[in-house]
Amino acid sequence: MDQESALGLFRKSGALLEGHFRLTSGLHSNQYLQCALVLQYPEFADALGHALAERTRHLQPTVVLSPALGGIVIGQEVGRALGIRAIFAERQDGALTLRRGFVLAPSDRVLVVEDVMTTGGSTRETAAVAEAIGAHVIGAAAIVDRGCDPATFTLPLQTLVRLQVPTYPPESCPLCEQGLAIVKPGSRA
Repeated sequence: MDQESALGLFRKSGALLEGHFRLTSGLHSNQYLQCALVLQYPEFADALGHALAERTRHLQPTVVLSPALGGIVIGQEVGRALGIRAIFAERQDGALTLRRGFVLAPSDRVLVVEDVMTTGGSTRETAAVAEAIGAHVIGAAAIVDRGCDPATFTLPLQTLVRLQVPTYPPESCPLCEQGLAIVKPGSRA
């Protein structure tokens, strides 16, 4: 699957949004790809999951680890396509952790799977959960890379869509200066 094919699924599902958005990173943007809208269609989720699986198969992961909530569906699809477990980390007292009986072993080769990356912060935080247990994080994958800086992100990364959408710190956001109402569409309030 190439970038245009992936974006076509976003367009078909109404998941390519325009407006004034507060991203999970805290930055503001005029464009947002709402992965939940595209992933609600099983055939689209399956296609995106298989595409990411094919791009990461060479890493030989033994488990997919995703951050809740946004990464759960695509993580499950990638895990299914690779024929491996798919688990997720969720927030407890403000920090990501494994719950619900999910476990990792030091022998696990962990692939962190997200829906959208902007700064890579959630992916790094998810990887840290696995590393704290002693598991080996071998790479990361996301449907969309909104401009993660490769200089600050050291894991091998595979994505289906790379967009250079402008983002702004809240204190210097031209959309805020215009008085446009802001929407927080992501999974973290």
